[in-house]
Amino acid sequence: MQVTNEFLQNLRQDYKSATLDEADVDNNPITQFKKWFDHAIEAQVYEPNVMTLATADKAGKPDARIVLLKGVDEDGFRFFTNYLSAKGKELKRNPYAALVFFWPDLERQVRIEGIVEKLDKETSEEYFITRPVTSQIGAVVSPQSQIIPDRRFLEEKFENLKAKSDNKTIAKPAHWGGYIVKPTRIEFWQGRNSRLHDRINFELIKGNWIKTRLAP
Repeated sequence: MQVTNEFLQNLRQDYKSATLDEADVDNNPITQFKKWFDHAIEAQVYEPNVMTLATADKAGKPDARIVLLKGVDEDGFRFFTNYLSAKGKELKRNPYAALVFFWPDLERQVRIEGIVEKLDKETSEEYFITRPVTSQIGAVVSPQSQIIPDRRFLEEKFENLKAKSDNKTIAKPAHWGGYIVKPTRIEFWQGRNSRLHDRINFELIKGNWIKTRLAP
């Protein structure tokens, strides 16, 4: 199949699976997120914790990639990565980010904006030791976002450390750890027919969440 502009213009899906009314949305958006996340798990959505993380550098140039949600509570949304990666460097210069969850099976999307802070060392270490040893090794040997000569370079570093570790727990490297996105805005999007989607938006104003409806 040849992908043409005409093909793409006619590629569409009408959404009819559910509706979203203000009265049905919890006044606490974190509680509402957890409800939707539970629905995604019950519906056996593939990797429901997959989220797009969007960052920007000091000049405002945007960047985005997929990461995994590894914790959520009233403080915010947690993920872990290499601090020396492109996203780590961008967050150091500009500590604001946006997250997007999309669960197509449920025709739902959640958009989050907030301030990003590093998690403390103890929290990062607690999570790191729960990872498979091979994932721990990968975190140590991969110079994330840096240019490497070839795949073999990475595999050799991996195999060398694996042989030395003898499948024992690896210490968390200083350049690896967690972040928390402390939300200031959370939007719940439910696909509807005729592109008249439901959008319920929360803004954090003076410590209180204000709920409104947005036009699609």
